[in-house]
Amino acid sequence: MRRIIQANIDRLKELLKTETDPTKRAMEVQLLAEEELKRKQLVAYGNEPKVY
Repeated sequence: MRRIIQANIDRLKELLKTETDPTKRAMEVQLLAEEELKRKQLVAYGNEPKVY
């Protein structure tokens, strides 16, 4: 789970470097904030759900 979240964060940061459309940028910023919150919550709880 942690790897997926980090991959999403990395990809969104790369997209923000080149995106010029304000609507798309706003969506990407929102998604980035959500993914960073997920990562922070995983670290705060110190556990990760099992993925089978």
